[in-house]
Amino acid sequence: MAAGRNWLSVNRWGAAPALLFTAACFVAPLIAMALVSLSERSGGHTVLTWTLDNYRGFVSRSDGAFVSALVNSIEVTVTVTILSVLAAYPLAYILAYRVPKRWQRVALVAIVLPFWTSYVIRSYSWLLVLSENGIISQTLLGLGITDGPIGLGNTRGATVLGFVHFFIMLLTLTIYANLAQIKDSYRKAAADLGASGFQTFLHVTLPLSLPGVAVGAFLTFVLAVGDYITPQILGGGKELLLPQAIMLQIGRAADFPMASALSMILMLVVTAAYLLFARYLRMERV
Repeated sequence: MAAGRNWLSVNRWGAAPALLFTAACFVAPLIAMALVSLSERSGGHTVLTWTLDNYRGFVSRSDGAFVSALVNSIEVTVTVTILSVLAAYPLAYILAYRVPKRWQRVALVAIVLPFWTSYVIRSYSWLLVLSENGIISQTLLGLGITDGPIGLGNTRGATVLGFVHFFIMLLTLTIYANLAQIKDSYRKAAADLGASGFQTFLHVTLPLSLPGVAVGAFLTFVLAVGDYITPQILGGGKELLLPQAIMLQIGRAADFPMASALSMILMLVVTAAYLLFARYLRMERV
């Protein structure tokens, strides 16, 4: 009994650094941001007045810019998440079941290599590729498909493409890690029972790989919905997303209470996404 109590005590204290780090780096800033969102600007200062005017302003703004920014962010993020999953799953499946074991590490390194390039550099590279003088426009022009150069940058499509290029690598790794843990005996048992390759995938591999898909999709959603760089560079500021609206409130209007309110609304969207994926995030493989 004494040994058990000592183990529990050590285990409890062992978690203390992690709890302190979480409290200092997440809980405290979140509480501070919530308090600022309930404040108002007065004489160039932020005064805590316990008002909900900032949240009312989000909905009641005459031009509807904030609501439109939220809708645009959700639409772009959902599109990116779906496309990234559809592109990453076949790649992860081929890597896990078609590439020989001795070559899988080499393939994983090849997939990870783009992560070594700066996120900003990749965004600007895509902007060059999609510009009027870029390779796509010049190729279409050379083949006679278009009569003149076309600019594909500074559009929602460019933003989505840049996001997908980045997150497909993350999703491939998470899905591959899940597929690699599925026992071969499950698939062999399904084949012995007369299941075709497609039936085995549909009823065995796919359900068991859903936790990996859910984790990757959730991470993609969270990182994309709060990203400022890619929409700013590839979108060209032609379509306002919520992170850009937050930065405008800080950089131009110096309205920290409204920026905090918008950030809290963004946190609610992330929380809703977590609740949507929670069922699969908690799934345990038998």
